[in-house]
Amino acid sequence: MSQKLSLSALMTVALALIAAVTLPSCNPSNAINPEPVDKDFQLLATIIDALGQQGYANLHMPDPHYLDQIPQDPANPLTADKVNLGRMLFHETALGMDAVEESGMGTYSCASCHHAAAGFQAGVQQGLGDGGVGFGVRGEGRVISPDYDPATIDRQPMRTPTAMNGAFTPVVLWNGQFGAYGPNVGTEANWTEGTPLAVNYLGYAGMETQAIAGLTVHRMAPDAEFFDHMPQYVAMFDAAFPDFPEEERYSVETAGLAIAAYERTIMSTEAPFQKWLRGEHHAMTQQQKDGAMVFFGAAKCGTCHNGPGLTDGGFHALGMPDMPGIADLDAGVDTYGLSGTDLALGRGGFTGQDGDKHAFKTPQLYNLKDSPFYGHGGTFYNLKDVISYKVDGECAKPEAQSFLSADYQAVELTEKQEQDLFMFLADGLYDASLDRYVPGSIPSGNCFPNADPQSSVDLGCQEPG
Repeated sequence: MSQKLSLSALMTVALALIAAVTLPSCNPSNAINPEPVDKDFQLLATIIDALGQQGYANLHMPDPHYLDQIPQDPANPLTADKVNLGRMLFHETALGMDAVEESGMGTYSCASCHHAAAGFQAGVQQGLGDGGVGFGVRGEGRVISPDYDPATIDRQPMRTPTAMNGAFTPVVLWNGQFGAYGPNVGTEANWTEGTPLAVNYLGYAGMETQAIAGLTVHRMAPDAEFFDHMPQYVAMFDAAFPDFPEEERYSVETAGLAIAAYERTIMSTEAPFQKWLRGEHHAMTQQQKDGAMVFFGAAKCGTCHNGPGLTDGGFHALGMPDMPGIADLDAGVDTYGLSGTDLALGRGGFTGQDGDKHAFKTPQLYNLKDSPFYGHGGTFYNLKDVISYKVDGECAKPEAQSFLSADYQAVELTEKQEQDLFMFLADGLYDASLDRYVPGSIPSGNCFPNADPQSSVDLGCQEPG
């Protein structure tokens, strides 16, 4: 907005907007959509004052059942058959057949590091694919297999980003290196041939590019043997990709497109804040509403955390610590084609631009309490510590001091405001039913998301002993 509305004008807009989402034709039950109270008007006015009317509208997530409403790559239109195939492939441990050691064969999947129990991220600081064993309850029990040389393990060099709410940003990973358009237009010189970065040349958006590259990077590329052993997947690929020539239909590319299609449907639409945006005014507690007002008001979080996933999709330097040991990593497939030194530079390590150094992608903010690791390095273990860090405008990485984002500044909050903000972030943005995106079984019949003996016990796929 070019200028801020007066409070009276904001309240008028608020009345109109709340009336729009509580019309009887939308939901006739006042038990579900009760009449708004003063605090609802105050919150809506706060949001509109911070983001404008369009910014408020952009906070709403689409219904994942209506595929045409979900942001998607025009080159990979969403269909029910494609999403269903992707759901199976994402959890299919039988894809993990490029393991370094025999004991790792068929024991891991995409969901090893992106499972619903941890908000579609890993339940450990450093996600483990091939070379990991065990699961625990929420993924916290995954450890390095004693059969593996540490140098051969497929482990995430940075905190595993969630696979949820990714449909709302055009490029992916902490440095945004995957995606052929949007912010990556003009970065073509950095799409190094012979590395996963070259997958950008296929011309897809970030989610599709990462899913295609990730299958090879994480040792899960489907081959002829995969389809020979499970012909049911042949029929599923036929249904999902009828327009692809048969000789191109059963490939890493189509598998990645299906996985990305599924990932685009994973949205935290049942979080209290999303319900509130739909007019269910009792979905959030009074304290969560107070916290939302702090978020969009005094704390100014909405400057960078906006849009459906509460991320602007941009890159900002906040001086947070890197994952220990990252600088010692050599460039290779398991680091997505960049050295550890480059990864530690964030966006700048990919683009080579000084202004991008130490800038990392703004993370989405839903289901934060599902995994107790925060920041691109996973070096914060408590959400309250992250809030304090940002409120105080700290910089824990001295070399990033001169690159800090202009939008990153200390703010003055009372103890109550910080507690209210915590409750909004922890519970107001928490979708407790993410299992709705998980299949009941997969075509192979294997345990998932992991199928090693210890995971099978942890997940209840087999009895101990």
